[in-house]
Amino acid sequence: MATTASQHRRFPTSAGILLGLGLGGFFDGIVLHQLLQWHHMGTSAGYPADSVENLRFNTLLDGLFHAGTYIFVVLGLVVLWRTAHKSHLWWSGKMLLGTMLMGFGIFNLVEGLINHQLLGIHHVNETVPQDQWIYWDIGFLIWGALMLIGGLALARRGQRQSPGEPR
Repeated sequence: MATTASQHRRFPTSAGILLGLGLGGFFDGIVLHQLLQWHHMGTSAGYPADSVENLRFNTLLDGLFHAGTYIFVVLGLVVLWRTAHKSHLWWSGKMLLGTMLMGFGIFNLVEGLINHQLLGIHHVNETVPQDQWIYWDIGFLIWGALMLIGGLALARRGQRQSPGEPR
């Protein structure tokens, strides 16, 4: 299938989403796991951080989690790099920021629904009483939804400002 010049000029939305997924994971892992120490990957799945053995296991799981988010960032950069080398491009910065916000929001929604709600392997803030965990979990989901919606709106505004993008 032949591609047109305008298809070569289109912004690679998948690059921004992959970068946002990775950055969302890094934020979660660095800020919530390491700096605030609110939870680790397996703290609600029978491995509370109350012993050296459990903390070592959670650190391994956190490291695997970070490796996955790192892969998202690398893939996003590869897609962006490959697209940028195809032709002369000019894209609004709103498209990159918007799609990254979309990816960050998707990360929060997927991670929050699967790990916090469905699997219950950890929760956003496990330093508060357990009956309050749900409020932090819901806040995390709302934050993700707002980033996804805001990112989508920002990317659409950037699309209108970028030559070669479909309107």
